Amino acid sequence: MQTTLKSPISFSGTGLHTGRAVRMTVHPASAEYGIWFRRTDLDGPDAMIPARWDVVVPSRLCTKLANGRAEVSTVEHLMAALAGCGIHNALIEINGPEVPVMDGSAQPFVEGFLSRGLRRLAAPTRALRILEPVEVTDGDAMASLAPADTLEIDFEIDFADRAIGHQAKRLNMANGAFVRELCDSRTFCRNTDVAAMRAAGLALGGTFRNAVVVEGDKVLSPGGFRHADEAVRHKMLDALGDLALAGAPILGRYRGERAGHALTNRLLRALFARPGAFRLVTCTPAEAARLPGSGVDVHDLKAVA
Repeated sequence: MQTTLKSPISFSGTGLHTGRAVRMTVHPASAEYGIWFRRTDLDGPDAMIPARWDVVVPSRLCTKLANGRAEVSTVEHLMAALAGCGIHNALIEINGPEVPVMDGSAQPFVEGFLSRGLRRLAAPTRALRILEPVEVTDGDAMASLAPADTLEIDFEIDFADRAIGHQAKRLNMANGAFVRELCDSRTFCRNTDVAAMRAAGLALGGTFRNAVVVEGDKVLSPGGFRHADEAVRHKMLDALGDLALAGAPILGRYRGERAGHALTNRLLRALFARPGAFRLVTCTPAEAARLPGSGVDVHDLKAVA
């Protein structure tokens, strides 16, 4: 069955890139509504923005959605939390152009959603079953989707900074794996890139409290990494959030090598350009039970790896 929240929940914070204070409220929605954003600081129909792959616009270092004059950026952590909690329908009201970064992970959103509780709706869950492999590349970066019985994420990164280095991880995303193993992993950056990002008008709200900053073999953020492989876990979190813009859960294996937001969006565009590569299916109870948010509750947060 499709799900939504039992009651609204609000979050306040600053945007990672804009540095602007923002308030956001996630509301329950009816079956078949999907996920929509509404800019409460704007008037007219353009204030509504669907959380969908085909309204993603080019943006450095984050995923940005746009509908005419209305934009909302850095949606990936929130979208990952919605997908990882199995929330199919929600209206997100936000009074600015960027989702609050919170602590740089999806955990604050997950905690909020699971504490509110979820409500089942009288509509079947549908998913995109991958039927044929689809792959996109950009230099030495690659992202692909291939057939599988559930959503799997397989990611590999390689950074010159020894604090990160080479990391790889593969997870079956069923049975709350996102909540337990990925949701608390924070965004990260190299200290050498911070000045360049700020000169380009990015990372204006970034601090050691909402991002892991590394320099060579050192972690500059107090407390260090939450996991030895937190960097690749966060890339997997990002991938789940970007894949959630497909409009339905995916039954397939995603593989990313040095992939980022733009490449995962290109992958979705390539997928939907090949109708024979996927099929929208009504999930059987067994298939629905293998989706990322199936059966998740607040107790799963106590088992964060």
